[in-house]
Amino acid sequence: MSVEISENVERPAAPTLVKSRRIAYALITLVLVLNTAIRFHLRNIPLQRDEGEYAYAGQLMLQGVPPYKLAYNMKLPGTYAAYALILAVFGQTQTGVHLGVLVANAMTVFLVFLLGFRLAGAAAGVVAGASYALLSVGTSMLGFSGHATHFVMLMAMVGILLLLEALEKDRLGLFFGSGVFLGLAFVMKQPGLLFTAFGALFLLWTERRQGVEWRAVTARLGVFMIGAALPFVLTCLWLWRAGVFRTFWFWTISYASQYATNWGLSDGVRLFATAFPAIVGSGIGIWIIAALGITLFAWDRKMRTQAPFVLGFLLFSLLAVCPGLIFREHYFILMLPAVSVLAGIAVSAGMKILNLRSQDKTLRYAPAIVFVLAVGWCIYSQRDFFFEDDPITTCRKIYGGNPFPEAIPIADYIEQHTSQNASVVVLGSEPEIYFYAHRHSATGYIYTYGLMEEQKYALQMQQQMISEVEAARPEALVWVNVRASWLPQEHSKNLILSWAQEYVHDHYELTGVADIHMTQTDYRWGDDAKNYQPRSNSVVFVFKRKTS
Repeated sequence: MSVEISENVERPAAPTLVKSRRIAYALITLVLVLNTAIRFHLRNIPLQRDEGEYAYAGQLMLQGVPPYKLAYNMKLPGTYAAYALILAVFGQTQTGVHLGVLVANAMTVFLVFLLGFRLAGAAAGVVAGASYALLSVGTSMLGFSGHATHFVMLMAMVGILLLLEALEKDRLGLFFGSGVFLGLAFVMKQPGLLFTAFGALFLLWTERRQGVEWRAVTARLGVFMIGAALPFVLTCLWLWRAGVFRTFWFWTISYASQYATNWGLSDGVRLFATAFPAIVGSGIGIWIIAALGITLFAWDRKMRTQAPFVLGFLLFSLLAVCPGLIFREHYFILMLPAVSVLAGIAVSAGMKILNLRSQDKTLRYAPAIVFVLAVGWCIYSQRDFFFEDDPITTCRKIYGGNPFPEAIPIADYIEQHTSQNASVVVLGSEPEIYFYAHRHSATGYIYTYGLMEEQKYALQMQQQMISEVEAARPEALVWVNVRASWLPQEHSKNLILSWAQEYVHDHYELTGVADIHMTQTDYRWGDDAKNYQPRSNSVVFVFKRKTS
């Protein structure tokens, strides 16, 4: 049994085929070089909250501290492990983080290229790889940051390519390997489970379409599912041995289910309608080309054999964006490989059609030229971000008054003015401060978002955070008076805020202020901080514990 995924692709003579492959690999190498140059320019941008969480958890893992012991969150721990590897290789700085993300992204770009090449030939592969490279680094999806979605797609792409190879060569080892990598996509972050589901359903559909006996189908699917379950099973065993399984289960299952049901369907539709135009952004030309790729299956009979895979991949990629119906920018990275492959198919098919039907053979390059123009516009409209702006300017333009640049000098001050084994607490959602300061958190609540949400665990979580902080007696306390760091809601429980005012007054004295303005930040340290009157609504206060 074999599956020819690229059976509709016209096969040129051997010398022509070799030449086209060489050109394709040369072009994708150029894409990777340009992508590396852009990401290298962006390497020093301060970490934002998600990156701070992953970096802090990875830092703890390198110290032998398991996930969910000093850092609670509803995400599965695969990305923490990826960050631990990145920090070990590239260093424990924001530059090290972004260099690691650069490598992971480059690998995914190449895998998308291979998938496009396999489905529709050399031109499709190059267009697919270039599309993913450009869209996944742009500002509209915050793709320059090291979000978990990058690591989900890296694992998912390996798993999908292995699955296609397994269906073609009928080797159980490949089915098992495909399942393992798709299982790793899930362990990176829960939406990765949708790619496992896609792989299982596509395997089942392909095998039955070719008339394979149910016994053989069951064996292959069983091996695939064993591989897919293995990463999660091993993760659970590891966390159980580490003594944090109960905490892990509460955050990733119990609380995560509450978070995922906070929004109704109508709210989700409204959010999607608001978010999607901004997501498309300056890459609109590539998205339009991809949309034309969808229509290709309706009128090109040769391409219809590809439709179950490509459209299924697109559908499950979209579903992976949707859990919780909260459409944050970086969630859409999960759609990009499918969108990029569709763009590649559209350009490749357009070139072949014009080559067959036009007497002027130079017209065959028109689709490629249109794609190059779309890419050119996307780069030109983001030229300041890609090539010119310094890291702080970029951070301010994208994240406004969020205290991401300020986290670095604040953490430096804490590191210099606390003992090496001191604990620190941040009242707010800025885990990057723990990472920069190389200090342990006094509480596992490195985010305060969940405490402010209208969900049944909110008060319980606030009480637990209070008890953990009081027991740890942290040497330093950071109060982040920035609304985006708390996201209070209309009916939020305010126990944590009233407690904090009294607790800080009784046990701490002011030792630092970061007064955030869009053009600059005023810093005051030591005695200068005590008499300073902030002039903005976004301020970070640093306190040290009283000696008495």
